[in-house]
Amino acid sequence: MFRGKKYKESAKQIDKTMLYDAADGMALICKTASAKFDETVELHVKLGVDSRHADQQVRGAIVLPHGTGKTVRVLVFAKGDKADAAREAGADYVGEMDMVEKIQKENWFDFDVVVASPDMMGLVGRLGKVLGPKGLMPSPKAGTVTPDVAKAVQEVKAGKIEYRLDKTNIIHCPIGKVSFGPEKLTENYNALMGAIVKAKPASAKGQYIRSCVAASTMGPGVKMNTAKMI
Repeated sequence: MFRGKKYKESAKQIDKTMLYDAADGMALICKTASAKFDETVELHVKLGVDSRHADQQVRGAIVLPHGTGKTVRVLVFAKGDKADAAREAGADYVGEMDMVEKIQKENWFDFDVVVASPDMMGLVGRLGKVLGPKGLMPSPKAGTVTPDVAKAVQEVKAGKIEYRLDKTNIIHCPIGKVSFGPEKLTENYNALMGAIVKAKPASAKGQYIRSCVAASTMGPGVKMNTAKMI
């Protein structure tokens, strides 16, 4: 893979053999981020579980102390008072069958998170084939299928993120922007890692956290020391 001059210069500042503590790692990421835009900082956590087994799934959601720095567009499926409450809470789009048809007919996906009240799931289920592969299907585990849609909207807007394993047993999650600075990024990092550790399945054997790498959008990866987390 071709790497630019800035990337190579940044990579020289990182010891690839070292595992960095949270504060040091985040400081290094902020120092080595060289893009002209405010880069997102992502965490990539490889777990010692097998996501093919239902009892070894790791999935949940957490409101990061300082949010993600991203403006999240929320679509809510609700009716009546719940729809009104969702709008008041700041939902970007609220509807029922009209939204289902918009997605089906117009291939419309101008939203980042979908929230639904339980009574709307029969309707939302029709969108499973298009929302599922994009990771947009609401679920009770993520707190996006709930009678209290207004609270769900507020949490998402405040920086609630969902974490889940991909097929290679890795969790990829944003934990903020470089402009947050090392202190806020460290607090977000600790909150997310704490949630992942708590979500350890009872059936998981051996080393749970195999590796953890943090990186900015354009920057090199920093290996994190997770020994104190477990």
